[in-house]
Amino acid sequence: MDTKIEKKKGIRPKHIAIVSAVLLFLYFIGYIAFSDSGSTLKVEKDKLTISTTVQDKFNDYISISGLVQPISTVYLDAYEGGRVLEILIEEGSMVKEGDVILKLENRELYGQILNSETNLAIKQNDLRQTQINFESKRIGGQKSLLESEFQLKKAKRKFEQYKALYTDELIAGEEFLQAEESYELAQKNHEVNKFQVKQDSLLSTGSIKDLVKDLARMKQTLGMAYERIENLNVKAPIDGQLGMLDAEIGKQIGRGQSIAQVNVLTDFKIESTVDEHYTDRIKKGLTGTFERGDISFGITLKKVYPEVREGKFKIDMVFSGEKPNNIRTGQNYYIKLQLGAPTEALLLPRGAFFQSTGGQWVYVVHSTGEFAVKRSVKIGKQNPKYYEILEGLQEGEQVITSDYDAFGESDKLLLK
Repeated sequence: MDTKIEKKKGIRPKHIAIVSAVLLFLYFIGYIAFSDSGSTLKVEKDKLTISTTVQDKFNDYISISGLVQPISTVYLDAYEGGRVLEILIEEGSMVKEGDVILKLENRELYGQILNSETNLAIKQNDLRQTQINFESKRIGGQKSLLESEFQLKKAKRKFEQYKALYTDELIAGEEFLQAEESYELAQKNHEVNKFQVKQDSLLSTGSIKDLVKDLARMKQTLGMAYERIENLNVKAPIDGQLGMLDAEIGKQIGRGQSIAQVNVLTDFKIESTVDEHYTDRIKKGLTGTFERGDISFGITLKKVYPEVREGKFKIDMVFSGEKPNNIRTGQNYYIKLQLGAPTEALLLPRGAFFQSTGGQWVYVVHSTGEFAVKRSVKIGKQNPKYYEILEGLQEGEQVITSDYDAFGESDKLLLK
């Protein structure tokens, strides 16, 4: 008969082993779930900037710094090169159109004009001498023509007399033939003289015309040379204020070199640059305001320059109403340029986090305030104070808006 063996009560070694394995497994799961050192970082809460999202009106504007400039500027270049002989008007002075600002000296140009004057005098003398020679030759030709005409009449009369006498057989045939030949010679001689006088007249007239044309061209050239001399007096092209005068007594100025500029002060404009991020939104006709002495002044965008340099493009704005009383060229104004009408939106205060994430994600603080987790967001427009939140956040949520560079790739921040 078998004997019944009673089981021993209490904790045995195998029970301890099982419990230990279970606890180790649970610890491992908890470690993975809550203590992943690769995605969690402890940070000091006091060193962070934490902002709260709000539902409010979003004012679609940008703040830019503008520089006051004259409404237009006329640049003054040297028509002729030369050495600065005298400065008559100093930089900053008001000028009238035609005022002589400075005088230049150009000895080479003086020599060219002297040669032109000499050549003109020679050409004038040649013309006078040609005219005298032509007149003398014309008179000589007329005398020769008169003489040949006289001889022709004599020869004709003698021929007709001898012809009648020969018909009546009162003279010999030889005498008649001599009279006839003399008459024919006189006719030919007269024709030759007429042809020569005509040709001489045409030739002389053509020569005189050519000389007159040459003389006119030389006078025109000399006149242009005199204008070049006059251009040594550098004059104001328009009424305004003389600026950027780059000249000193004795300095050599090259032809076409920029000397100065005349600023037209009948009105002013404001020049500024805008980040290329706003290229598609900046258009002619936009309005803005700036404060000066507790007074608000309006401006209108007049011109947008297409060229982008170093990530910025240039714009010109003009006053749409009153201007400050003490406005001066070179003053800086801080302008709010309105890009659109205010709209209702979820707003997040601006912060340095945007440079780290590009607005793709943020760290959202848990309601307990003990930690923050990474969350994807979508940011729309922005102004100098707020970002417009389109997706990813709710009103009243808290977001870390300070710089994220020290957080690396952490998905969770433990706030101490």
